[in-house]
Amino acid sequence: MGLVMVLSASSVEDISATGSPYSKFTSQLIYVSLGVVAFILALYLRPAVLRRVALGSVLVSIALLMAVLVPGIGSKVGGARRWIDVGGFTLQPSEIAKVALIVWGAHLLADRGRKGNLKELLLPLGPVVVLMAALVIAEPNQSTAMIIAAIGAMLLFYSGLSSKLIASLGVAVLVAGVFLALAEGYRSARVAAWLGRTDDALGANYQSNQARYSLADGGLFGVGLGNSTAKWSYLPNAHNDFIFAIIGEELGYLGAGLVIVMFAAITWVGMRIACRVADPFLRLMAATITTLIALQAIINMGYVVGLLPVTGIQLPLLSAGGNSVILVLFMMGLLANAARHEPEAIAALAGGRDGRAGRLLRLPKPLPYIPPRPEVPSGRRPAPRPVPRPVPRQGRAAPARRGPSLPAAPSPYDRLPYGDERFARQRRELPDAPPGPAGGSLAR
Repeated sequence: MGLVMVLSASSVEDISATGSPYSKFTSQLIYVSLGVVAFILALYLRPAVLRRVALGSVLVSIALLMAVLVPGIGSKVGGARRWIDVGGFTLQPSEIAKVALIVWGAHLLADRGRKGNLKELLLPLGPVVVLMAALVIAEPNQSTAMIIAAIGAMLLFYSGLSSKLIASLGVAVLVAGVFLALAEGYRSARVAAWLGRTDDALGANYQSNQARYSLADGGLFGVGLGNSTAKWSYLPNAHNDFIFAIIGEELGYLGAGLVIVMFAAITWVGMRIACRVADPFLRLMAATITTLIALQAIINMGYVVGLLPVTGIQLPLLSAGGNSVILVLFMMGLLANAARHEPEAIAALAGGRDGRAGRLLRLPKPLPYIPPRPEVPSGRRPAPRPVPRPVPRQGRAAPARRGPSLPAAPSPYDRLPYGDERFARQRRELPDAPPGPAGGSLAR
């Protein structure tokens, strides 16, 4: 669906620029093909291999975020340095940083879990998240910096940090985001347009207004695939950030609703995998990947329909963009890899019940998760298990003299019919009395 909509949304401008309607579609097709390769490669990566390369990947991503700010290395487009040209291929370090942070953060917090204190959870994850976000803001790219901060919050939340602390961190990030939004002129103009403080129809309000016009023109069933009028240079970035508006115009509310249902299905499947897998590393990674994809989809569709201020976050798997689609498909491969490590899946694959794709690709059999042994403090030996001693045989005890016994379970007949609770309590507190002269007992 993403390829079809990219072709439809970009064909008119491509004809005007290059004479062919397939320019951006061809590029997107190549990127999707590379993303499928990345998806398959992610299926071969064992969790142990992912954990070994986690630290190196996050260090490489930080180095790339620093390199993109250097003139001559980072390409400046539209006043921002966000890309590095490598042999005709454009590399966006901020997208790589998202995946690296998820894998490294899950590796870091998996062994600490819910038993770790606040210091162990925040260090060194917190400083690394702040450093990455600061480098991305320097590009400048505030929306991606907010996503990186959200990834850190997701990792802390799923690793067991209390909801109050997560809410406090969220408020701090929100305040910082508002400050950064008001610090730059174009960001403050977007916020003012979202709040309705400006009526500049050809300025800050233009893009959001055109997106809503497209959705309104689509109606329930849409104007038909390829018949959008907004893509005739009325809606900027129609094939990228605002492709959801073209979907709504050409396929109607039913097509837009189908997109929402598909993202909801991905979210449900991803969280189901995270709940079923036994490895805490895979659990953290799967839950964070799923939440990230859902969050980006919500933000993109939210600002297209006017519920959020306009940002530069793309719609995963649908918007045109090479780095985004490759890395999203790679994360989907990691999610599928985690699904293969569910206990039921491991048992099924060990029994030879692998599917056609597994046999065709010769995927390795997943190994069951074995929890690590608890660490013993240095200088101390684990206490030996107590050996049970044989119990000496004792003579048979003399049978106790039988008396009137009460039923073992409460019975409605135990209640006194006249409510004489004081007499019943005294009766229960009387000690065993010696037998009376007539062979009976005083208790009787």
